[in-house]
Amino acid sequence: MSDWPQGHNGGDRHGRGSAGAEPEGARVMRQVQRGSGAGPSAPSRGVPPQPTYTDGYGEDAYDGYNTGQVYGSPGGGGPQEPPGGRGRGPRPAPNWRKRIKWTAITVVTVLVVVSVGTYFWADSKLKREVDLSKVIDRPDGGEGTNYLIVGSDSREGMSAEEKKKLHTGSAEGKRTDSMMILHVGDNGNTMISLPRDSNVTIPTFKGSESGKTFPGTGRQVKLNAAYAEDGPELLVRTVEANTGLRIDHYAEIGFGGFAKIVDAVGGVEMDIPKAFKDDKSGADFKAGKQTLNGEQALAFVRTRYAFAGSDLDRTKNQQKFLAALASQTATPSTVLNPFKLYPTMGAGLDTLTVDKDMSLWDLASMFWAMKGITGGEGKSMNMPISGNSANGNLQWDTAKVKTLVNQLKNDEKVTVSGN
Repeated sequence: MSDWPQGHNGGDRHGRGSAGAEPEGARVMRQVQRGSGAGPSAPSRGVPPQPTYTDGYGEDAYDGYNTGQVYGSPGGGGPQEPPGGRGRGPRPAPNWRKRIKWTAITVVTVLVVVSVGTYFWADSKLKREVDLSKVIDRPDGGEGTNYLIVGSDSREGMSAEEKKKLHTGSAEGKRTDSMMILHVGDNGNTMISLPRDSNVTIPTFKGSESGKTFPGTGRQVKLNAAYAEDGPELLVRTVEANTGLRIDHYAEIGFGGFAKIVDAVGGVEMDIPKAFKDDKSGADFKAGKQTLNGEQALAFVRTRYAFAGSDLDRTKNQQKFLAALASQTATPSTVLNPFKLYPTMGAGLDTLTVDKDMSLWDLASMFWAMKGITGGEGKSMNMPISGNSANGNLQWDTAKVKTLVNQLKNDEKVTVSGN
């Protein structure tokens, strides 16, 4: 009697019937296993069983991806990703040329936008109030560009406290405190100070406000009186008539703006050879190198009573200081630092008055020429003086002035020396 349970068709433990015949289903399965190498015997080789058409998952459950291969380290470590990652190829190398290109384009675009914005901002702040077309009987122009640079004692926009601090007083209106001709040319730049006490003749001129013509009577006055009488236009007319040199551009700055520029750049270092003191300007300086703030700088360029040469010595100090200011303002620490550049530009432009034809490029040219003179790329001098006139004013040396003007007109190297 057989040990197998009833209902097994009497077959043996190999699935064969009692008559020795193998059931048909078992035979087919064995043939499939021999042909494919997969099937029920696969688990014995350590491969997870794969879905078949007969396991109840359906035809779409097995897509042929899993081939039965087990990924792992040769030493039997944990599972690893198949070569190339999860169905992705190797990551492409960075395209550095493309990255550098777009970075450069971005930087250039930002610089252009900032530069254009700064240009229009600065251009809008310029006070183009001087109309040189009102100046009559002008001399012919020459080579190079001539600027008339004026420092006025204008107190416009200053509070009572600021006037007291800067020792400016409270006089109404404005007068010229310093005057210079700056020639910019191909053969060197030249800065010529015009003493305010220079003796000049007021020529025939047209009133800047009335438009009325005032005939010249040979009246001789100090140069700064021309400005006090009818402003910048008459000053330009008087300088041109007494020198024969055509003025191309006019630039003027007042007390307040001057002091603010100095403070904006953090002060200006000066080497003062000899100590001096002046109660009228508020100057009180010791000898040696020192950094002047706005208040001290204004006192330095205004002082004249403390010097034996009075106005002539003062003009030398004005030239020295303006050159140092221009040199220090043009340093990378100022130009590349927006927290210093914009306050400096704003302080200057807020109180700067120029002619109607002055562009920012003209203004920049003037500024760089002043800076260049500091570095020895030009010459600074006083207008040649021959002595005092009958009315006690400083008399220009007529012959030297004529030679000087001819050299400037022809843009030649200046050989004339001043006092």
